[in-house]
Amino acid sequence: MLAAVLTLVVTLAFAVSPFLVPGFNGFSPEQFPIPQNDPPVQPAGYAFSIWGLIYLWLIASAVFGLWLRRDDPDWAEMRPALILSLAIGAAWLPVAQQNPPIATVMIWAMWLTAVAALMRSPRDDRGIAAWPVGLYAGWLTAASCVALGLCLAGYGIVSERIAALAMLGLALVLAVAIQWKLGRAPGFGLAVVWALIGVFVANRTPMTEITMLAVAGAALVLFLALVAAFRDWRSSPV
Repeated sequence: MLAAVLTLVVTLAFAVSPFLVPGFNGFSPEQFPIPQNDPPVQPAGYAFSIWGLIYLWLIASAVFGLWLRRDDPDWAEMRPALILSLAIGAAWLPVAQQNPPIATVMIWAMWLTAVAALMRSPRDDRGIAAWPVGLYAGWLTAASCVALGLCLAGYGIVSERIAALAMLGLALVLAVAIQWKLGRAPGFGLAVVWALIGVFVANRTPMTEITMLAVAGAALVLFLALVAAFRDWRSSPV
């Protein structure tokens, strides 16, 4: 019961946090020693609209879980990691406005705990449990790699091009490994595909190895997500 209540509380705090930090649209170029004015690792701006769906679906999941699954042992396995991830997320925006490196460490912690929650998500109630958590974890897979890529290029560790290629490659390796291991929760892969298409759109002219990697990666992850969706459909009660 307590874990179900905490899940709803931190989910609401996470969803409300953007209203407490108005005007935040990602790291600003001037936050880095080498300004990141048009970094190729970052998806086009429209792609970030996925957060609206993530917030609403996570809230619906938390309400459903508290109302109808508060003592369900399958839901209980997922909640500790999800609570930790969302609690970190609720504090992320103020930190991101001040310190990108610390915010990058935080978003990787959010990603790790979100994936842990997804791995423990119930196999029943998929549409209200594994799907929203998967969408959240999938987007964080891309977002954490983007944040790291911005820091690598912004602090002059590697060039913007190398940072983009390396972080796209890392995001793909993580996405393929997780979606393959799960064999379900296609929302995870679809969120990664959405991010990769956003990278393609941001870098579509001229075509480069970055855009080609984004397109090829999106196709591969989409295939795995569709396989997962088919498995979910096959295992659904008739």
